[in-house]
Amino acid sequence: MGTCLKNDSERTFGTYPLRGRVLHNAIALAAEVGYRSFDTAQMYENEAETGDALSELGLKRDQLHVTTKVHPDNFTKAAFLSSVEKSLKDLKLDYVDVLLVHWPPADGEIEPSLAQLQQAFDKGLARNIGISNYTAQMMRDAVGIVDTTLATNQVEFHPLLNQGVLLEAAIETGIPLSSYCSVARGEVFKHQIFTNIGLGYGKTAAQVVLRWILQKGVTINTMSTKRANIEANFNIMDFELSVDDMSRIDAMATTGYRIVTKELVPWAPEWD
Repeated sequence: MGTCLKNDSERTFGTYPLRGRVLHNAIALAAEVGYRSFDTAQMYENEAETGDALSELGLKRDQLHVTTKVHPDNFTKAAFLSSVEKSLKDLKLDYVDVLLVHWPPADGEIEPSLAQLQQAFDKGLARNIGISNYTAQMMRDAVGIVDTTLATNQVEFHPLLNQGVLLEAAIETGIPLSSYCSVARGEVFKHQIFTNIGLGYGKTAAQVVLRWILQKGVTINTMSTKRANIEANFNIMDFELSVDDMSRIDAMATTGYRIVTKELVPWAPEWD
């Protein structure tokens, strides 16, 4: 994507729900540790602060990989492009590396918002475009609507939730998945198996979970405000989980722990 190395966007630093000085400090720490890929969204209401923090890093534009997402309230033809232009102004960027539609529209009709997303790409507002929280069928439909390769479908992805249907759709459509809620907002730490596996590699439970996600072919989005955690989340490229350990973790999907439901987010579709 863009001019960044592949590894730069395999490990992305997420900014939700950070604001103010906490956000600035976290982005500065993440950059010191080695992160070059950063994720925000109109819905997070922190694009301007993220833009300030990124500009303070002193990095060249081609060293950064920035993702933002369009709020469903801005999916109309009247609002979509102007909202993206405002995002760019807030982020202090001429373009984003990846622009996503944050959710499917409430009525499930994905074509109008994807047509607007295509326009944003055609106008050069984004180097890549993609989707977020799409079902497998929506992924298949999206391929026939846009005229460029979709960079990703960003979804809830962790070992406690079976996302096999989406993984199959990713292979079928060529739209790779990227994760959010990568450690299930801490729920994984209630399961001793991740700690036990980590002992064999000299890694933490969180590092085992993140490595499992990577080895499933899914890129990672994580957030922390603590240097030790930021470093641990980043330092997952120096080991590889065995086939047996991958299978043991795969079996945890029967837990069926889903965070993002219609009760939490009104735009959530009927999940696969």
